[in-house]
Amino acid sequence: MTDRKDNVPNEDEPQVEGDATNAQEPEDLIEAEGPDVELPTDGPAAGGSGSDQASADVTDDLSPEDKALLDDAARGIAEDKLSQDDRDLVADMRADMLRAQAELVNFRKRVERDREANRDAVIAEVVRALLPALDDLTRAEAHGDLADGPMQVIGQKIRGGFEKFKLVQIGEKGETFDPNVHEAIVQLPTPGATDQTVADVVEPGYKLGDRVLRAAKVAVAVPA
Repeated sequence: MTDRKDNVPNEDEPQVEGDATNAQEPEDLIEAEGPDVELPTDGPAAGGSGSDQASADVTDDLSPEDKALLDDAARGIAEDKLSQDDRDLVADMRADMLRAQAELVNFRKRVERDREANRDAVIAEVVRALLPALDDLTRAEAHGDLADGPMQVIGQKIRGGFEKFKLVQIGEKGETFDPNVHEAIVQLPTPGATDQTVADVVEPGYKLGDRVLRAAKVAVAVPA
């Protein structure tokens, strides 16, 4: 027979509700809570620059034409918010920029034109210094000293080199006298002559492109 005193709970011991088999150790209760979750300190969830990064990613996917349209739209929206004074300032700055660009283009053209002019001037000076040698070559050829000899080949090479720089001989017998390309050293009154013409070429002249390096020295037939 069971003593009723054994079933009386002891007031000094802690009371456990429910079935004692469902009781868990303190360690099990801590593990049941699950691991702590750390909150992000940046990114979209933290309200940081995640939205800006997303916008940048979207912009990177656009074509150059779409980016240009987007930039123009953003610029137009920004200008709509400007005051009239600010708009006038922007217009003046654009005009100054266009003017500066035009001046830069003109400057480059002038530099290129001056470079070409300097190059032609240097070539002209070099060729002018060699004209006496070319005269000797012409006189030797006229006297037959270059025929069937090594000097004939040399003369052809020298003339070929001058032709590369567009050197042209001027002054021929019978052509109309032109003071721009002819230098009259003597006038010959000729019966029946109605105009001034070249009667004889004393020394041929040369022209490099449109520049006369040396005028031809000629005898001019004039009306008697």
